[in-house]
Amino acid sequence: MSHVPHETEAAVTLEPSRPAIATVILMHGLGADGYDFVPVVAELHLPDTLPVRFIFPHARPRPVTLNNGYVMRAWYDIKSLGGARSEDDAGIRESAGVVEQLIADQVAKGIPAERIVLAGFSQGGAIALHTGLRHSARLAGILALSTYLPLRETVAAEASQANRKTPILMCHGTQDPVIATPMASASRDALESLGYAVDWREYPMPHSVSPQEIADISGWLRAVLK
Repeated sequence: MSHVPHETEAAVTLEPSRPAIATVILMHGLGADGYDFVPVVAELHLPDTLPVRFIFPHARPRPVTLNNGYVMRAWYDIKSLGGARSEDDAGIRESAGVVEQLIADQVAKGIPAERIVLAGFSQGGAIALHTGLRHSARLAGILALSTYLPLRETVAAEASQANRKTPILMCHGTQDPVIATPMASASRDALESLGYAVDWREYPMPHSVSPQEIADISGWLRAVLK
């Protein structure tokens, strides 16, 4: 399936050559931008019978405390690498609002929520999990790459019943030096303790993506969007 790229100040969109019947909204990692995952779309080798619109939003630039206050594209501030008390609650929720508006825009264009996948890498994956678990309508799936569950203590109270059974795929590298595997697997365990069914997959890679992971993501997308 070929795609035609379109860019605005807010996002890069890849429009399929046939009318889209589903949408994947994928958030990039810290310091990257929407172009980061554009090349992955061709590697998914999705069939012509599954025309998917891909939206890669750009996070707004903001100071990142952990990086000495340097301004970069980020979905939220990172104050330290440990402890729920140091999480940027306001920033996470602000970015979740951006994603909610993207979902609403797609619904207005005729793609129902149940045909929308929220996805993201690292920080972007945290936003995908946070937003997807709380979204008021059933989504097609949540794809969380090399990431963790943010604001973990608030999920039980804030989660939407609509997405209690939504497929969740978490992929992580066993050599990840940025988000250690135990941190990610603890997030998986937290989700499972709340009754979510998580498809967990590990790969011998650092904080990145691998060919086998991309192949697995392709198969998962075909399954949740069939």
